[in-house]
Amino acid sequence: MYPLIRNRRLRTNEAIRRLVRETVLTPDDFLVPLFVVEGKGVKEEIPSMPNYYRLSLDSLEKEVKELWGMGLCAVLLFVKVPDDLKDNKGSEAINVGGLMQRAIKTVKNACPDMLVMTDVALDPYSSYGHDGIVADGEILNDETSEILAEMSISHAAAGADFVAPSDMMDGRIQTIREALEDEGHTHTGIMSYSAKYASAFYGPFRDALDSAPVDIKNVPKDKKTYQMDPANRFEAIKETQMDIDEGADIVMVKPGLCYLDIVREVRNEVEVPVAVYQVSGEYAMLKAAAEKGWLDHDAVMMEQLLAIKRAGADIIATYFAKDAVRLLG
Repeated sequence: MYPLIRNRRLRTNEAIRRLVRETVLTPDDFLVPLFVVEGKGVKEEIPSMPNYYRLSLDSLEKEVKELWGMGLCAVLLFVKVPDDLKDNKGSEAINVGGLMQRAIKTVKNACPDMLVMTDVALDPYSSYGHDGIVADGEILNDETSEILAEMSISHAAAGADFVAPSDMMDGRIQTIREALEDEGHTHTGIMSYSAKYASAFYGPFRDALDSAPVDIKNVPKDKKTYQMDPANRFEAIKETQMDIDEGADIVMVKPGLCYLDIVREVRNEVEVPVAVYQVSGEYAMLKAAAEKGWLDHDAVMMEQLLAIKRAGADIIATYFAKDAVRLLG
């Protein structure tokens, strides 16, 4: 007696495996995070993120041209703000001549068709390293949202295609959406960090931007009062649906690999594009393991990216974008 169905027939060789492959990665899947700093001729490697760099505006121009030439069509901008420009209200965030605003214009001038998304949160601008205004040991919600709305308007005016609020303040999507509409930025989209967890995987990112919470009396030492508890699952659906109701065009789950169950839950529930951020800690772990010879860097990288897309991601924000595109040919 022989089995009538032999599943291995569809795995016999590379040709048949390619023909029946369910999940396929392309350059169009990737959103490239970029870190921008003041200066000229700066391409400074981030110690905890090997082969990833902080870029001055002239280096940013070269980078986006290279990305476009590789077939990558979208970037997500972050800025490292000098300490003397930081304060509790993140005042520099709404400076029309600020680094972020100049970075947006640099990308658009260098590559007009490149999609530009911008980080909207106060932590790079905050003297306390928090995503909101600090008062009496608390992170103020509504007051912070108003500043985030002003920040979003300034990004839109500079040419951003999408703003990406990463702060997790309640109601901030509606505040931002209404502010953009009032100022005539009806075509500016919002990619909301809807299910952003209070994860231990963000360390290298905070090194890159010098944006970790400071250890000062009467200042929260972590972000657990606004970022989500990693133990929670259903809360992610609630947060995501509320952001959609408030005007989010794209929703995001962050981090990536440890939260693929959340990605699938969200993908099953919503009818807007779902983004996933493969974060700095995930990047750094693979780089370190590969440097030790413990893992095959390229094979593991591609497996991770496939897993994220298979889980339901339409967009993958990843520091591996260039490495992956080179392998995809």
